[in-house]
Amino acid sequence: MNWEIVIGLETHTQLSTASKIFSGASTAFGAAPNTQASAVDIALPGVLPVLNRGAVERAIRFGLAVGGTINRRSVFARKNYFYPDLPKGYQISQFEIPVVKGGALAIATEGGDKTVRLTRAHLEEDAGKSLHEGLPAGVGDVSGIDLNRAGTPLLEIVSEPDMRSSAEAVAYAKKLHALVTWIGICDGNMQEGSFRCDANVSVRRPGAPLGTRCEVKNLNSFRFLQQAIDFEARRQIEILEDGGTVLQETRLYDPERNETRSMRSKEEAQDYRYFPDPDLPPLAIDDAWIERIRAAMPELSEAMRARLVARHGIGDYDALQLTASRELVEYYETVCAALSATNAATYKLAANWVLGEFSAARNRSDVAVPDAPVKPAQLAGLLRRVADGTLSGKMAKDVFDAMWAGEASGDAAADAIIERKGLRQVSDAGAIEALVDQAIAANPAIVAEFRAGKEKAFNSLVGQVMKASKGKANPAQVNAILKRRLGS
Repeated sequence: MNWEIVIGLETHTQLSTASKIFSGASTAFGAAPNTQASAVDIALPGVLPVLNRGAVERAIRFGLAVGGTINRRSVFARKNYFYPDLPKGYQISQFEIPVVKGGALAIATEGGDKTVRLTRAHLEEDAGKSLHEGLPAGVGDVSGIDLNRAGTPLLEIVSEPDMRSSAEAVAYAKKLHALVTWIGICDGNMQEGSFRCDANVSVRRPGAPLGTRCEVKNLNSFRFLQQAIDFEARRQIEILEDGGTVLQETRLYDPERNETRSMRSKEEAQDYRYFPDPDLPPLAIDDAWIERIRAAMPELSEAMRARLVARHGIGDYDALQLTASRELVEYYETVCAALSATNAATYKLAANWVLGEFSAARNRSDVAVPDAPVKPAQLAGLLRRVADGTLSGKMAKDVFDAMWAGEASGDAAADAIIERKGLRQVSDAGAIEALVDQAIAANPAIVAEFRAGKEKAFNSLVGQVMKASKGKANPAQVNAILKRRLGS
């Protein structure tokens, strides 16, 4: 055992621009092969790259979010290597001077909070994609190249080797994923390759110098990231304990066999023969540009979480759940605004419904927050009727289900459903007292059980009252009146 795992991650984040980093071609996912590859993307003679301003702004936004240094001058370089889906024979990237230097992310681990330092974040273009497809029997297999992805803007985010377990690496990747989607620079779709990680893994005896690292490429799920790191660490430990030497190389993870396989020897910077791209001038970023982007930045999740706890009076757990996505917490705050919420009880009521019935319905229907059929103003209309005693909890859920099914439209949908279905709660004390007296008189055996010490008998009597009222009696009043009657 007595081995320490050392992990650093390189994360390729596809930026959410509509066009590519050096051309006007579309970045939309799912088009037919080679229909979104312009002359610039496929490197036809005589074409020149033009930098996408939106890609730079997203890189600046990330640097501000992680507390990094935005370099006022950065340089694009040609990273030379041959690969079938790299049309130019080189990749335009940044080497010596990236757009963002430093920064950090705080993650939660079993041992407490931990800070993972960031080395850099640099802009670059993506390569194309090799497709290996089978043909009809007797014809054989064929490999094709789809260059739609060539030139797609990427922000490569490189961490320091600060993580010491696959669990920490996954916590970091999830935190980074949440951040880039929160600030709107990436859609975070891992299935489409918008967010993918390369893991640099090495092992050493505690306190010893860093070991030889291996890079596991293109991990596009958190589960695969954890499994690949665990396998690779075990593989290296077994080699070292058998007296062997770990070779520095690039490896691929096979999720079907849960193993990593050698892909190629790991290149060093000099192997890529970096040199400044002669077609692109240095990228100059002035203070005014940075400040405009800073002013337009959304409130970050940690700050919003603290504000919700301090000003709304909701608990840490609810605040954490609400800020799991920017869309969800914006929905919640819109509900609160529609309710004109000013006290902790109203904020808590809104949080309970957004995290409870609303989120459950959305998960069942598999819809995104903006596409949910119950809009914030409609949910606020329903919660007003809960707060003023018109609806019991069960009635409110019935009204919500009807709203979700589209049985009424507009901001007053809840009121329309309440009127049509006659779902007003009975809160008249005299009417409830009469129902309680009837239940006591009709169920002497249950009353006797309660007075003999059987607490469950009380719930049975409550059920009898609610049944007699067809579920419309105010449950809190039923409980209070029944206790008073039985006590006397």
